[in-house]
Amino acid sequence: MVVDVATGKRLYGKGADDAQTPASTTKIATAVAASPRRAPTTASRPARSWSPAPGGRARRRRRPTLTARKEAAGWASLRTLADETATALKARHLNQVTLSYDTSLYTGPALHPIGTNPNLAPVSALMVDEARTDDSASGLVTRAADPAADAAGSSRAAGGQGHQDDDPGLSKATNGSQSLASVSSPPLSALIERMLTNSDNDIAEGMARQVALATGRPADFDGGAAAIDAELKKLGLPLSGAHFTDGSGLNRADRLTADLLTALLVKAGDPAHPELRPILTGLPVAGFTGTLSDRYADDASGTGLVRAKTGTLTGVNTLAGTVVDADGRLLAFAFLASDTTDPSAAQSALDRTASALAGCGCR
Repeated sequence: MVVDVATGKRLYGKGADDAQTPASTTKIATAVAASPRRAPTTASRPARSWSPAPGGRARRRRRPTLTARKEAAGWASLRTLADETATALKARHLNQVTLSYDTSLYTGPALHPIGTNPNLAPVSALMVDEARTDDSASGLVTRAADPAADAAGSSRAAGGQGHQDDDPGLSKATNGSQSLASVSSPPLSALIERMLTNSDNDIAEGMARQVALATGRPADFDGGAAAIDAELKKLGLPLSGAHFTDGSGLNRADRLTADLLTALLVKAGDPAHPELRPILTGLPVAGFTGTLSDRYADDASGTGLVRAKTGTLTGVNTLAGTVVDADGRLLAFAFLASDTTDPSAAQSALDRTASALAGCGCR
C-alpha cells in the first residue's frame, strides 16, 4: 500500500486489508500507542526500618534503560544511582545495608513465547544494559537468564561503600518506602527512535508494558498487547484483522495489515500529533542507519531517500516507512511478504519497490 501523507489519499493498494505476520514493523504500532512519559528507577528504603542504626535495606526498582557503563551517554546511569544512594545513606549515618531489589512492577511470564533468544532478554522491570553479557549495545548476544539479579549484582558492585557482602535478594518495596535516590530514562522520543532505528526488542517489550500500566492493565505480554490495541482504537486507526500478542513483533501470531501500517505513519505525520513525530525521525535511513545501514548497496536510487522500519522472521519480510517522491510529496508505504524462501532476494525486492517510489510523480 502507498499513501500520500499530506492528504491521506490511497495511491496504490493490493491486498492492503489482508492481515499478515508483520515481524518488527509491529514496533511502529507500539511506538504510536506508547504514552509520553519518562520511567524512573528509584532506590528506596522501607519506612519501618527508618533509623540511624546499621542493617537497613536499600531497594532498587525498574527500568530496562539503565546502564552500568562508565559513559552513560544520556541513559539512566546505575553508577549515578549507586553514588547518590550511598550519599543519602551516609547522610543518615547508615554505613552498612542489605541490598534487595523489586521486580513487582511487571507481571506474568518473563520469557517471550519464542523462548530463550539472543534477540530479547527475559522481560523484567529491572535490568542493566538489556541484560547483555558483553559490551555490545545492539545486535544478537546471549542475555542474562535473570536480568534483575544480574542488575542488582551490578548495582552492588557500582555502589561499593555501604553495602554488605551478602548477595542481593529479591524483595518488594512497601507503600511506605522512602526514596533515597532516583534516575530517569531518556525522553520517550529518544527511546522510540532507538527502538525503531535498531529494532530494539527489549525497549519494545518494556514500552508495551508501560502502556499497559498507564491504561490500568496487567504489565505482561497480554496486557501490553491489549493496551496497544486499545490506544490505537482511540486514534481511530483501521484495526480490522489486526491482532497483537507482544510489542516487538517477534511473535508469529501477530497480525497487521498494510492499511494499518500506512495509517500509523500518516498519523505520525499529522501536525495535530507532534508527539508522534519521533516515529518518523526514528525510521532507519536507507544505506546509512540502523537496520537499513547494510542494505541498498545495489540500489543507490533509494539510498538516503527511503526511511523505513524493517521486519524479518524466517519466511517473513516486511518494510514500512516513508519516501519523498519526485514531486516532493511525502509518501507512506507498507510492503508485507509471507512464505519467502530467500530472505536476501526478498529484502532486495522490497528495497527496490521502495526506491521506485522516490523516482515517481505520484499525485
